[in-house]
Amino acid sequence: MNKFARFLPFLRWFPMSGDSVKADFMAGITVALVLIPQSMAYAQLAGLPAYYGLYAAFLPVAVAALWGSSHQLGTGPVAVVSLLTASSLATLAAPGSETFVALAILLALLVGVIQLLLGVFKLGVIVNFLSHPVIVGFTNAAAIIIALSQVSKLFGVPMGRSEHFIDDILGVLGLIGDTHPPTLVMGALAIAIMSGLRRYRPRWPGVLVAVLVTTVASWLLDFERGLGGAVVGAIPQGLPAPSLPTWESANLGMLLPTALVISLVGFMEAISIAKAIAAKTRQRLDPNQELIGQGLSNLVGAMTQAFPVSGSFSRSAVNMNAGARTGLSSVFTALFVMLTLLFLTPLLYHLPQAVLAAIIIMAVMGLVNFAAIRHAWQANRHDGAASVVTFVATLAFAPHLDNGILVGAGLALLLFLLRTMKPRVARLGRYKDGTLRDVRVNPDLPTSEHVVAMRFDGQLYFANVAYFEDTVLEALADQPKARFMLIVGDGINQLDASGEEVVHHLVERLRGNGVELVFSGLKKQVLDVMRATHLFELIGQDNIFATEDQALAAIYERLGEAADDDLFCRVKPA
Repeated sequence: MNKFARFLPFLRWFPMSGDSVKADFMAGITVALVLIPQSMAYAQLAGLPAYYGLYAAFLPVAVAALWGSSHQLGTGPVAVVSLLTASSLATLAAPGSETFVALAILLALLVGVIQLLLGVFKLGVIVNFLSHPVIVGFTNAAAIIIALSQVSKLFGVPMGRSEHFIDDILGVLGLIGDTHPPTLVMGALAIAIMSGLRRYRPRWPGVLVAVLVTTVASWLLDFERGLGGAVVGAIPQGLPAPSLPTWESANLGMLLPTALVISLVGFMEAISIAKAIAAKTRQRLDPNQELIGQGLSNLVGAMTQAFPVSGSFSRSAVNMNAGARTGLSSVFTALFVMLTLLFLTPLLYHLPQAVLAAIIIMAVMGLVNFAAIRHAWQANRHDGAASVVTFVATLAFAPHLDNGILVGAGLALLLFLLRTMKPRVARLGRYKDGTLRDVRVNPDLPTSEHVVAMRFDGQLYFANVAYFEDTVLEALADQPKARFMLIVGDGINQLDASGEEVVHHLVERLRGNGVELVFSGLKKQVLDVMRATHLFELIGQDNIFATEDQALAAIYERLGEAADDDLFCRVKPA
């Protein structure tokens, strides 16, 4: 079983008890009741006819659960990925057109291939290049853009699509006087129902109730013909026909950057949700297996006319709270969507488009979290800056959202490099309890004219070795009588070829000037590099110690009478 479970992860669900199957069945149906209207709304957000949301809510949901590692993660259409799909394709084809649909399906194929390859080659760590503050800034901006993009549908006025999203929104505001009252009433009614149930009956399926009430009202009032409102309309009955996406080499080149962004952002969203759930359920999570599951779901989706999908926070929470125990719940969800496609699509004809807009607005309001940006700023100014810049850049570049997140990710990496180029360096003095502490914090600590002690808190690699060399030489310049330079290396986690080269020359240079370079607390991986490059022999075994106290005790003996009155060199007896 374990051997096959490596390739077929769903085998770990078995054996299953009757209670477990029943719990998964009820959870699956509960999620489906939320997913069906949501998926149609997100298809509209992606620039596709609403029924393509049902295609994306069918097989991709089951495949992600079967080949993923999380038992409760609910996959399918999500707001951010849908918006990224729309924004990347809007300049290539008219939304809703056959070309646009074909490109969206091709985008799902590319996303699936990228995620599958990352998972197979165990490269899940690549998502770490998108830091949490960058994702926070992007998500806040994307949520605002998503909500504003639905305002036109809520008021029943047209919205243009240009290179500047802000201009489009200003155009909508200029048309507010032409609001279609019945459309606004339908949208407002849906928002009121969902908001009221969320507050007073949180266990009720607010989205489903809003859809039922407004669809019945639309049918009774003849909302489409009698009042001139926009409805979902006829949905093709039956399952999507399996087929391979068509493409041209030019399209692949244009879509690849967006596919990479969607792959990483979508997986970041999915794995964050899965980790949050795993922390509560104490389930073991495998990020690389999750990448495989997400990749296969997008590949299968592309072959069944779906646009890119990812893990959904809201539906995963519904799935867990409804009592799902294994991924079988998502299989039941997919089966219920299949029944809807086969038999229930006529019931959705009169669903107002404004209600789908209301569903999107209510869904993304939970993504707006400015407190998270403030928290990132409080934790680290660089992280806060990356979060704010990502937020502003995403708004400024809209509808080209991928540019916003690329700017944020690039800035985060640049700031990280700047931090590591100048790590914290502490000149050390002897505290009254015998420990060595930073003299900048405690300027009255005794130091020595014979020994300079310094702690370097960072890896020694190509970007900061020059800074390391400068700090050593500067410290010795301040103490011209010094005969020993002690580097407390507990914080040095890595030594690369550039670092080794600089240390090599520094040892020779200082020794030529009568100063010995002494190290303490070096980690195994650093010592391994020193031994492999013969730097260890150059420094000498008698200049490398496990602790700073051992190093100072040896230095004290070698100084002899010169250290008799040197309080810094005296090691307090235990």
